Order: sequence, then structure tokens, then C-alpha cells
Amino acid sequence: MPTLREVQAAFARGIAFADEDEALGMIEADGIGAAGRLSVYRNTYRSTLVAALRQVYPAVERLVGAEFFEGAALPYVAGEPPGSAYLNEYGGGFAGFLAEFAPAAALPYLADVARLEWAASQAANAPDAPALDPVALARLDAAEQAEASLRPHPSVRLIALAYPAERIWRAVRERDDAALAALDPRPDPHWLLVQRRDDGLGMRTLARAEGDFTAQLFLGVRLGEALERFPGAEFPALLAEHLACGRFAAPEESSR
Repeated sequence: MPTLREVQAAFARGIAFADEDEALGMIEADGIGAAGRLSVYRNTYRSTLVAALRQVYPAVERLVGAEFFEGAALPYVAGEPPGSAYLNEYGGGFAGFLAEFAPAAALPYLADVARLEWAASQAANAPDAPALDPVALARLDAAEQAEASLRPHPSVRLIALAYPAERIWRAVRERDDAALAALDPRPDPHWLLVQRRDDGLGMRTLARAEGDFTAQLFLGVRLGEALERFPGAEFPALLAEHLACGRFAAPEESSR
């Protein structure tokens, strides 16, 4: 007799991957055949995950329509089962999937809109944490400041974009057809910083060098090294802006 874990694993394979032979042998037909019973669960599983994607990617759905969105979401769901029951964590690979999804080839900016929506969802749902106090950093001597490594606040995301995804996203969210029609969807490489604030989500466009500098800081490169790599006067000013806006988290020992 199979163990409970083996039964659960068989049903998971049957529902998520249509690898159903083993699961069908464990189902007792009672008015509805074993395959029919399993399909009920499979349909519920798929519709639940498609609904979760719709919650995260509403602008993507509005751009392509409900039918097209479902046509993209279903194969994504089939190949990417959730890693946990917390569905706010599901769908992080959807932008990459859309970038390779042949029917979306005529909309090359679609994947970037999805990247923005995923960053916004992650920023909105991130745990709270104390921000780094700029005064605490200023109290360090020059050598200590140069050796300091900063870490991004959990509610901040930095993404590299090839298209004007924020303008497209805002026009879609505001249902501004005139603005959407006036947009130039040609490539426009830049970085976008997404941050949860008390008044909602904030977005800050960064030029390529500004984003490269910020990415270095977010990766934990020492402050002195980062400033050496980016010697322009605008980078200390950008660092000061990040600190003033709470985009770095306080050291963990300071947050306990």
C-alpha cells in the first residue's frame, strides 16, 4: 500500500503535469470515472493559477485581451508549478516566458511590462523592515564608510528595461487610449527603481550609468569601491537620494 506521501506525489504529478497513470490507479470510480475526477482537480488547479497571474499582471492582460492572456498563461502554468501555497510568490518567470512566447512576438515590449508588474507586486508584498538611518552612515569615519556594504530595502526592486514599460503601464492602468496610441514603443534601455512608499508605489527612472551604480550597491559592493567605479559627481548625489528615500535597509543587528 502506498504511503500518504506517495499518494500525494502521484496526485501532484497527475494534476500539474498530466502524468496521471499512477494517480488513476488510486482513485475509486463512484459515479464519475477516475479520469473525470482527476480532471476536476486539474481544471481547478489551472484556473486558480491563471487567476493568480491575472492578479499580478492586469496591465499585460489589458494589452492583449483575456483570451490571449489565458492562451499564454495556460502553457506557463503547465511548465511552472508553484513552489509554495503562497500565490503572491507565483509567476516570477512569466515575463521571461512572454519574451519567448511566439504569439507575442509582435509586442516586444510586453515582457518588460510584465517585469514591471512583477517588481511592483513584489515591492507591494515585501515584508517591512527599518530603513538605514543616513545619520548612522554619516557618523562613520571615511575608512569605515568606504568599507561599508549596503543592502536594498525589502520593498525596493531595481529592474533593467529595454522599452518604455512604465509609460505603457500607466496608460493602460489609467485606460488612457490617447496616451497609449501616442506612445513610441521603440527600444529605450534604462533602469527602473520600484519602491513601496506610505502613499503607494513609487517609480524612479534611472539612466544606464545610474542604474549600474545602484545595482552595484544593491549587490553589496563596498561603498568606496562603487564610488571609485563611478567617479562622477552625480553618483554621490544619487546615493544621498537613495538614503533619504529609505531605499537601503538597516543592518540586521540594528533591526532586532
